Amino acid sequence: MMTKRRRILLSIVLLLMSGHPAQAQQAPLQGFDDYVNRALSDWEVPGVAIAIVKDDQIVLAKGYGVRKLGDPAPVTERTLFAIGSSSKAFTAAALALLVDEGKIKWDDPVVKHLPGFQLYDPYVTRELTVRDLLCHRTGLERGDALWYGTSYDRGEVLRRIRYLKPSWSFRSTYGYQNIMFLTAGQIIPAVTGLSWDDFIKQRIFTPLGMSSTVTSTLPLRNADNVATPHAKLDGKVVPIPWRNLDNMAPAGSINSSAIEMAQWVRLHLKEGKHTDQQLISSRAMHEMHTAQTVMRLEKWLESPSPVNHTMVPGTHLMAYGLGWFLQDYRGRKVSHHGGSIDGMRAMVGMIPEERLGVVILTNLHNSSLMVPLMFKVFDSYLGAQPRDWGAEILAGVRSLEEKARAAQKKIEEGRVKGTTPTLTLEKYVGVYQNEMYGEARVSLDNSNLSLRMLGDTIALDHWNYDSFLATSQERIRGKNFVVFVLDAQGKVDELKVQSFVSFKRVPEKGDSAGKP
Repeated sequence: MMTKRRRILLSIVLLLMSGHPAQAQQAPLQGFDDYVNRALSDWEVPGVAIAIVKDDQIVLAKGYGVRKLGDPAPVTERTLFAIGSSSKAFTAAALALLVDEGKIKWDDPVVKHLPGFQLYDPYVTRELTVRDLLCHRTGLERGDALWYGTSYDRGEVLRRIRYLKPSWSFRSTYGYQNIMFLTAGQIIPAVTGLSWDDFIKQRIFTPLGMSSTVTSTLPLRNADNVATPHAKLDGKVVPIPWRNLDNMAPAGSINSSAIEMAQWVRLHLKEGKHTDQQLISSRAMHEMHTAQTVMRLEKWLESPSPVNHTMVPGTHLMAYGLGWFLQDYRGRKVSHHGGSIDGMRAMVGMIPEERLGVVILTNLHNSSLMVPLMFKVFDSYLGAQPRDWGAEILAGVRSLEEKARAAQKKIEEGRVKGTTPTLTLEKYVGVYQNEMYGEARVSLDNSNLSLRMLGDTIALDHWNYDSFLATSQERIRGKNFVVFVLDAQGKVDELKVQSFVSFKRVPEKGDSAGKP
């Protein structure tokens, strides 16, 4: 018979062999729960779900906080969140599968698979490759208003991108571009006959056991464990509606949970292998995590986005691979990608040589909480000197917010008071047109102008002269300025949305002949 001592020893051995999360997290993650809960309070984030993978074991999968403010339902490791642009790596992986099968090559011209595809520059149209689509070097600015909240489907968004003028020369610099990932996703149905959504589900979600993960917000209506998006409006965190991104799905529409995203991380840390099956070749995985586009740190830091100012602690070099940001941290290579849609922020990060990965899903708009949590996890497993990244990064974010408030105050102080529009308000009413973005309509109701464009209804309040303060009915979109431009005859000729785009007025019956 087995002695009591031998039974105890055997139990200990079996427990260690099982990789039980409770055992694995005792040393590196001691105090981690308290740190996360304190960070939630400091950053005013309602809830977060976190999964940590180490040595192919899920050592932590847990939720903190609540799914929705005012509702006690807790976040769990199975709560569904939007992962936003962390979806881009799935699109890159889908194309990697096609590369493995010999159906496409990374350096195939895009027009080989999408013959009707066209960009503003004919040279770029001809030379653009599949690789270029996945590493943000096309020379195009974002043009996100083309799809965000509009009724344009994927095909129409792709058709209209030909009107977007380049901001930089082709392959000269990094420039984040969502629509190119849509283009990459559209190669899948062209080559396989399956939609991007079905291909991702069949070839990635299903083999990895990601049964609750979906590529649209529509199935979430029938799910019972879903986080609610939130935003800070007028100084208060409140729930907001979900944003459907079906028309830009390959760039950012996936919704998943921490526990299921952990399987995605395991796939990458094992160089494309899941259990005993090689889903994606190690060669293709290596290509996705290899630098393709150099990112200059000073350019990254010039961005007004707070998260850009929080991604470089101890970093000397940054680059973009194929669907992944790459940087150095404490002498190791880090692959990561964040995600952001209305009311949600996500982060997937890995240190491959340490076989370490983390998934962080949050439900507050424009929060950067996932960044300090990622570096906190990295430091815990690297044995680094404890450092409160949350407090340091939050202080930096608060400083940026203060600068933004100061800039807004300066704008308000620059307003010329006592002015009136050049024309009576009904003279501004009409239809305005932009070849890329489509139609904008100005109407007059109860002595107030309003603007309908790109799926949004915007109130126009007189600011000064022919400038109007534009306030979206969707408060999360914020405010802007609309300026009306008169022609030589004193008639309204153009509508300019400040720092965005111009719409030319469509002539009405009775307008002078020859008027554009």
